[in-house]
Amino acid sequence: MTFRLTLIASARSTSRLAERFDDDRPLDPGGWREVERVAPTLLPLAAAELRYCSPSARSRETGDILGFMPLAQPALRDCDMGRWRGRTLEEVMTREPRAVDDWLADPGSAPHGGESLFAFINRVGDWMDTRPVERDGRMLAVADPGVIRAAVTYAMKAPPHCYWNVDVLPLSTTTLTGGAGKWRLCVDREAQL
Repeated sequence: MTFRLTLIASARSTSRLAERFDDDRPLDPGGWREVERVAPTLLPLAAAELRYCSPSARSRETGDILGFMPLAQPALRDCDMGRWRGRTLEEVMTREPRAVDDWLADPGSAPHGGESLFAFINRVGDWMDTRPVERDGRMLAVADPGVIRAAVTYAMKAPPHCYWNVDVLPLSTTTLTGGAGKWRLCVDREAQL
């Protein structure tokens, strides 16, 4: 089966400097305004036969504001950060510098007691590979930026450490085409948001 999966990055729930691991806060007022501002350009994506979202508050709210009525998918949750959940990178680096170094250097490590980067990328990839769609179907998913980074890494069959080289901006779109195990990154002609 060949189909088109458009991933829409959720709007922000906090400033970049205040981001926390495994953060599930709702959209902040700036995030709401951003969604409302870009809604006219994203609304055509609502024609997708299947519409999903990460279970995070910001992904669900982004999808709802856009009128997509997405179905939350547990497999699209952000990486389980164990005991680091709710902390900033700076806080964790202050308390556990060696653990952060290990985590960044080894995609198979999970010093926080949660999920390794390798396991996270494969979880997202497994979800992608098992979507029930018709030939030439379209699907969208509003997801946290980390989930989209994992999807791109999986689709490109890149080594897990390449995850850190993928930047995903709030409300940007990423399109993958193909199907189970045979994904391609599709760069559209329209400018990214």
